[in-house]
Amino acid sequence: MARRISELLYPRLTVLITTCDKRGRPNVAAFSFLMPISFDPKYLAFAVAPTRHTFDNLKEVGEFVVNVPTAEMLDKVWICGKLSGRDSDKFRMTGLTPVPSRVVRPPRVEECPVQLECIVEEMKEYGDHYLVVGKVVAEHVSKLDFQPLLHLSGSTFFKVGGSLKAKE
Repeated sequence: MARRISELLYPRLTVLITTCDKRGRPNVAAFSFLMPISFDPKYLAFAVAPTRHTFDNLKEVGEFVVNVPTAEMLDKVWICGKLSGRDSDKFRMTGLTPVPSRVVRPPRVEECPVQLECIVEEMKEYGDHYLVVGKVVAEHVSKLDFQPLLHLSGSTFFKVGGSLKAKE
């Protein structure tokens, strides 16, 4: 049986990516196709389908914020992943708090302990998604000792249950 690649490479860190259109109207959406690609300077990449409202905002404005939610935020993250910002104000629906970013136009999500402001460096099509490469231009970290939310597939998520250490 053929499985989706998301079911073969899991679990993946789940983040909330905030964008805005050229009028400044914000959107928040859940993503789990994300990875760091450079330490210095900091770059990261994520994949977005061209049918997503986030894609349209990225094409218009070229800026985004990666907000790392805690496992306790699952219900809010789920809403941000299953509804479109074209039709819904997900900040209002979830009660998430948009706060101004320092460098980019899209807001940060106050409830997320890690927020990375990014400028789009490249967007390139690969199959049914676009790879978006962003340069981190500002970072905000309120704490690092939290349980991140990990995504398997569909509505199944995990949280970290402990750490393992390799023999050195």
